[in-house]
Amino acid sequence: MTTTHDLDQDLDLGSGEQGAFASAVDTERFGEYRITQQPDDSRPLYRFEGRISNDGSTPYAAEAGRYHIYSGWFCPWAQRVTIAHALAGLEDVISVSYVDGARDARGWAFRATYGPDPVNGFTLLRDAYEATEPGFDGHVSVPTLWDRVTGRVVSNQFRTIGIDLATQFGALATAVIDTYPADLADEIEELDEWIGPNVNRGVNAVGGEGAAAADARAVLLDTFRQLDERLSTRRFLLGDRLTEADIRLFVTLVRYDQTVNADRTINRGLAEYPQLWAYARDLYSIPAFRDTTDFTSFSALASWNRPAHRGDRQTAAA
Repeated sequence: MTTTHDLDQDLDLGSGEQGAFASAVDTERFGEYRITQQPDDSRPLYRFEGRISNDGSTPYAAEAGRYHIYSGWFCPWAQRVTIAHALAGLEDVISVSYVDGARDARGWAFRATYGPDPVNGFTLLRDAYEATEPGFDGHVSVPTLWDRVTGRVVSNQFRTIGIDLATQFGALATAVIDTYPADLADEIEELDEWIGPNVNRGVNAVGGEGAAAADARAVLLDTFRQLDERLSTRRFLLGDRLTEADIRLFVTLVRYDQTVNADRTINRGLAEYPQLWAYARDLYSIPAFRDTTDFTSFSALASWNRPAHRGDRQTAAA
């Protein structure tokens, strides 16, 4: 069995112009990445769940320049956080960098593709987890929120990172949009109880054969149908206000026809639902959504740039 120590000894560091990089992905040498959580391990998959506060209620105070987000262009969960980061106006408050989009057993790494780690000079994201919990044996994921003051991971829980970015930094930045307003928080979470399992997580179960995949496909497409109907009378999921609910749905929609439905084995495509398709393109037209979307592995950029024509439902947006 390959240990973390073995991996550390086998980095084969390369030198970039601004720092060191991990060696190229090599699954023959290092093996495939696997999450090794045991059935009797009660610790959460996303083990670090610290929260940022602006009132002293947590150890992590909302401070400019203190935090860094390790993200990944490929990851929908990470994109949820980078969209929230942009809409909260935090570009000059919290820094962001990106890991390479391929991994072996060492986990996500810093390579020339997106540059070195600008904060710690780590070559592997695992290094941040090891610095926080020596001998770390859990899931190394993006997004990861790092604290420069304590030198440790605050959180790798994508849901709460996004909420904290939206709600705790108002004194330090001017938000483009308040995406998690107190008066809509309950509705956002109620929607997530429906859309989360049916779409965001359910989309991963729709491929393949068998009853489970068939059931997941039926649920997904029925949810798309209901969303299409819902969006026929409103610009966003909760009316004329863009919220965290829209961020959560968008990151799955923007990938749907390029990943699980790339061969159109699930349905004819997102355009089969005209209101949902127009809604997704409408969101994509907003800079925070567009600028955090990497289409390098997608093939439908031109269609996403088509006008959404939702003027009869919309108010001014970012």
